Order: sequence, then structure tokens, then C-alpha cells
Amino acid sequence: MSEPLSLTGIFDSHAHYDDERFDPDRDEVVSGLPRQGVAYVMNAASDLDSAAAGLALAQKYLHVYCAAGVHPHEASKAPADYLERLRELLSQPKVMAVGEIGLDYHYDFSPRDTQLKIFEEQLILANELNLPVIIHDREAHEDTLRLLKQHRPKGVIHCFSGSAQMAQEVTALGLYVGFTGVVTFKNAKKPLEALKAVPQELLLMETDCPYMAPEPFRGRRCDSTLLPYVAQVMARELAMEPQEVVDLTSANAKRLFGIS
Repeated sequence: MSEPLSLTGIFDSHAHYDDERFDPDRDEVVSGLPRQGVAYVMNAASDLDSAAAGLALAQKYLHVYCAAGVHPHEASKAPADYLERLRELLSQPKVMAVGEIGLDYHYDFSPRDTQLKIFEEQLILANELNLPVIIHDREAHEDTLRLLKQHRPKGVIHCFSGSAQMAQEVTALGLYVGFTGVVTFKNAKKPLEALKAVPQELLLMETDCPYMAPEPFRGRRCDSTLLPYVAQVMARELAMEPQEVVDLTSANAKRLFGIS
């Protein structure tokens, strides 16, 4: 792939800068993002400690916002008072969403009945607080869709791994769909089909960093400065210019998360 263009106004709609892989140089990486065209970052949580770390980043950096939630991997470890503690975190400035929440039937690190309970409780909380959700769905499409149709939250399916048909189903519910560096992979036929099935006003672009680095950096630590590679592929598939993709996805993310 050719070198990406210099793009501006990028919104990375899903990152994990609290992850331990950024421990050696977190401040250097995050503080340098605006100089490299990254205007906004949404830092997603995996548990209460991660949410607190994300909030600290959002309080430190003007361009960072955050979400608070319990990931399905951590569902079995959620303390009895996790909803009350989440509610307090979600009341803080710059905490703009409930997430990352959802279901993961690939790893099954938490029992499925526990995942379902914790996911549904957080969907209810998000609707009560009128906040969007950031949804993790891995090999759990049927149960994810069932709960989304039941509770009708606003939000995004991040790092979308479903089919074009599922993309049509979730966008029919008004949900946004986030695409990562996976679209740049050589075997990306399914994600690219899904990408073209999403209405443009519901498209988001994300890294899921430190994971999902795009080609030609696959397997390395990812960060938001690699999103131009994702924008190039999305632009090619959607018959747009890369900067148009950035402008579109940034406007969509700001609308979803209520950021002016």
C-alpha cells in the first residue's frame, strides 16, 4: 500500500490508551496525536479501573474523551456495586458513553449467562442516562441483536465482524458501525462487504489500539496515527477521497457522542 496522505481532523472512535502496552511512552504518544492529524480520541474502558484510567487521560488531554463500562471478558469480575460506581463515573465531564460492553462467545472468559446479565444491565443504565453504548460483539451476533432489538439503545457496534446482512440489521436500529485496520487485511472480503452495506451517516473509523494495526503494520502496536491507512481503503471502497472519509466519520462520531 502506498504511503497515506496527510489527513486532518481524524476522530479515532475506539482506542485503549490505558492499555499496559502504552505504559512506556503513553504521554508521548497521546500528546503527539494532534500534531499528526488526530483531533479526537474516544478511549473505551474494559472495567472500572480501566474507566478511571481513561477518565484521567480525558482530564489531562483536551482531544481525549472516554467511556465507562464492563467488557464481557471482565463480566464475572464485576463487583456487586459496579452499576453504582459506573453511574458515578458516567456523571463526570468528558465521559460520553457506556462501553465497552457486550458479548464475547469466542473466548468465553466469563460465563455466557453472566455476560448476558452484565450486558443487559448496562444497556438499561445507558438508556436511563440517555448515553450511547459502545458494543463488543464477537461470535455472539444472535444474542447481541436480540438484546439490541429489545432495548433499542443508541450507540455503535465497534470493530464490526458481522456480515453485510447483519450490518443492515444493526443500522436499521439506528446503530453506528465502526471499522478498524481489519479492512486493510488481504483477507478482508467480509468486512469490506459489510462496509458497503452501512449507510454513510452511520460509519465510524477506529483503531481499537493497541490492537488491529492496519497493513503494512499488522502485528505491531497500533495507535491513532495509523488511521490514514484505514481511511485510504475505506475511500477506495466507497469511491471517496480519504479526507472525505475522515470528515464524514469524524462528523458522525461527534454526533453520536455529543461532542461539539
